[in-house]
Amino acid sequence: MKYLRDYGLLLGMAGSIIILDQWTKALVRTNLPIGGIWMPLDWLRPYARIVHWYNSGAAFGLFQDGGMVFAILALLVAGLILYYFPHIPPRDWMLRLALGLQLGGATGNLIDRLTMNWRVTDFISIGTFPVFNVADSSITIGVGVLLLGVWLKGRSEQAHAAAAFVSEAGLEAEPSLAVDEAQGE
Repeated sequence: MKYLRDYGLLLGMAGSIIILDQWTKALVRTNLPIGGIWMPLDWLRPYARIVHWYNSGAAFGLFQDGGMVFAILALLVAGLILYYFPHIPPRDWMLRLALGLQLGGATGNLIDRLTMNWRVTDFISIGTFPVFNVADSSITIGVGVLLLGVWLKGRSEQAHAAAAFVSEAGLEAEPSLAVDEAQGE
C-alpha cells in the first residue's frame, strides 16, 4: 500500500507535467511554422513571445547535437528517481516535489527525443534568454526546490545539533543564541 501511495503521488505529479508539456508542444507544432513567432501584443514582443524551435541539445540550447546522449541520461535519471522515491520519508515533501518535477520534465523531453529524431520542441522565448519549454522549466524548478530543500534541511540540523549541545552542557540559552554559538559567531 505504501508503494502504491508513493508511486501514485510521484506519477501524478510527473504525469501532470508530461501532459502539459506535450499538449503545449503539440499546440506550437500545429499552429506555428518552424521558426514562426507569435505574440498578439506588439509592445510585448521584444520581451516575450512564442516561437517554434527545435533543440537537439540539453535544456536552454546547451550542448547541441547530443540528443541521443540526453535521451540515455533521461532514462537513467528516471530509473534512479523511480527507485529512490519510495525511500524518501513522507515528511521530506520538498525532495518529493523536486523529484516529481524532474521526472516529469525529463520524461516530457524524452518523449520528444524518441519521437522527433533526438530533438525537442522549444517555444518559450523571453528576452535574449535561450528558448525553452515546459519540461525544461520543470527540471529547472525541480533543481531549485532540491537545492532549497537541502539548504533548509542543513540549517534545521544545525539548529538541532546546537540545541542538543546546549542541553547536554547544561547551559540555558535561547535557541537562536545556541545556533550562533555552534556556528562560531
